[in-house]
Amino acid sequence: MTSPIDDLLTIRDYLRYAASQFAASEIFFGHGTDNVWDEAVHLVMRSLHLPLENNTQFLDARLTRDERVLILERVGRRINERVPLAYLLGEAWFMGMPFHIDERVLVPRSPIGELIENGFQPWLGDKPVERILELCTGSGCIGIGAASVFEDARVDLSDISPEALAVAESNIELHELRDRVRTVQSDVFENIIGRYDIIVSNPPYVDAEDLSDMPREFHHEPALGLAAGNDGLDIAHRIIAGAAEHLSPKGLLVVEVGNSWVALDEAYPDLPMTWLEFSNGGDGVFAISEQDLRQWQSRH
Repeated sequence: MTSPIDDLLTIRDYLRYAASQFAASEIFFGHGTDNVWDEAVHLVMRSLHLPLENNTQFLDARLTRDERVLILERVGRRINERVPLAYLLGEAWFMGMPFHIDERVLVPRSPIGELIENGFQPWLGDKPVERILELCTGSGCIGIGAASVFEDARVDLSDISPEALAVAESNIELHELRDRVRTVQSDVFENIIGRYDIIVSNPPYVDAEDLSDMPREFHHEPALGLAAGNDGLDIAHRIIAGAAEHLSPKGLLVVEVGNSWVALDEAYPDLPMTWLEFSNGGDGVFAISEQDLRQWQSRH
């Protein structure tokens, strides 16, 4: 009786095989792809260090035995252990940019990327941007993405976790941004000095009930990056309380709270925040100006 490693020879063979195996499994898509085919393409092509697009010339190329072993091993782990694809590959893509990823940080998937690509408009207006702070940075993808758009800005990537900051440091090096992007170990604003034109954060926001119900894939991610108390707002409360003191005049605060947006809306009924809409999908992200935040705080 033969085995897949003997029967399957080409990239096309392994794309079909991976897609079939994924379709017959119970894997959850939520870490960069949302369907069987895209998951198969990412796994096979990136395991071979090949591009995700304009790659048809490779499809009938035969694989070495070592390459076949690697792909089959990763397909098996994706299905049996439910390891997110980004952790198997050691990379993820955000705003069209590659990032080093491992189980010390969450897999990038924030809709804030779309907002960054649009220069935080129209919410930022004509304000010049010299300093940007990303709180709860994890891999650094949001702050580094912002640095790629605001090419003259200095960016601080902050996180409480030294393990996460080590990953962020590797991504600063990957994108050759050491001259204007740095990491800061801080519990929210604890070690943050000075003011910023933009403060942006995708903090932990999963409430206790949602955390227990999440698919197995999410349990490979660090709990520190997901869990935020019974209502999912432990960190968001602290960001709202401290942001005004670290925003420059006419600065902008942008925070993602995901499914906890309902609880946040109920907790701050008169906070003049704007819930953003995204053409590429995603929700639970609010923006508020420095002026509005200060005026609100003056009434409380």
